Amino acid sequence: MTHSEILSKVDHTNLSQTATWEDIKSLCDDAVTCRTASVCIPPAFVKRAKEYTGNSMAVCTVIGFPNGYHTTEAKAFETRNALENGADEIDMVIHIGALKEKNEAAVLKEISELKKLCGSRILKVIIETCLLTQEEKITMCRLVTQSGADFIKTSTGFSSAGATFEDVALFAAHVGPDVQIKAAGGISSFEDGERFLTLGASRLGTSRLVKLEKAQA
Repeated sequence: MTHSEILSKVDHTNLSQTATWEDIKSLCDDAVTCRTASVCIPPAFVKRAKEYTGNSMAVCTVIGFPNGYHTTEAKAFETRNALENGADEIDMVIHIGALKEKNEAAVLKEISELKKLCGSRILKVIIETCLLTQEEKITMCRLVTQSGADFIKTSTGFSSAGATFEDVALFAAHVGPDVQIKAAGGISSFEDGERFLTLGASRLGTSRLVKLEKAQA
């Protein structure tokens, strides 16, 4: 798999609390140059980034980030606002506490509501695998499939660990045929990126691969 093929699956990401517009603008420039799948950026920059990139790059943003314990109403507002500002893709964080309480109905309802708001635009569901048991991960594969969401995503990159090969393989074995997989957090080499893709991921959330590609140019 070539570097270009791997980069085409990357959501080039900067979700730093200290990110400025100049940082986001540079991220967008690099994403366009490397032809990544999208840029994944804080909600506050979505409108400017979409105006800046136009149709040359998909803009992704995060909802209920990074902890997921916002109310569904708050997440719905964030989602509508992001879409109105031009977001093409939404990465939401589930309410992990509700999952821990085995309140599957609440988790499913929230994801389904946000997918309804997204319509044809992509919704990725971040489940924060490092905080979940094996059983909870499998449950989330089922709930994401039932919800109609487009992707299940491993991690925010803001918790105790990121994507693992084992979790992506687990997702691939348990999600429905219409659910894609995004591995995010800690992906630091093209070799790791290729392995995640081989295991079943179709998106990679990272900023390091573009940096590596630029350094080798």
